[in-house]
Amino acid sequence: MPTVFTHIIDGRIPGTFVWRDERCVAFMSINPMAPGHTLVVPIAEVDHWVDGDPDLIAHLFEVTRIIGVAQKVAFGCERVGVILAGYEVPHTHVHVIPTNDMRELSFANAASSVDRADLESAAEAIRVELRRSGHEQVV
Repeated sequence: MPTVFTHIIDGRIPGTFVWRDERCVAFMSINPMAPGHTLVVPIAEVDHWVDGDPDLIAHLFEVTRIIGVAQKVAFGCERVGVILAGYEVPHTHVHVIPTNDMRELSFANAASSVDRADLESAAEAIRVELRRSGHEQVV
């Protein structure tokens, strides 16, 4: 049975994307801990990241780094935090979160809902920086 992320990747559920390549996508979290909170997700359904092909996992982390660099500029944050929890959806995903304090990296801070316009605004800020850096995978 396809995961909710597979439904988003395939366009059956709306997603606010900032990146797509042949191996992964990045889209905005609908329960963000901070503006710009992005998920980097492999297209292939891999339940636990430790079970992923090493080349795929390396690719995910390189895309995570690229997204993080764009977030740092777009949101003027002190740091970009990364979380791999893997409990909410059985499909590997990396949370990439612009932060100014360690306390911001808590799922207790996640918004229960967010306005679609706010998601799109944050996504566009990331896209602008990705394009400025010459990345063609921006969507």
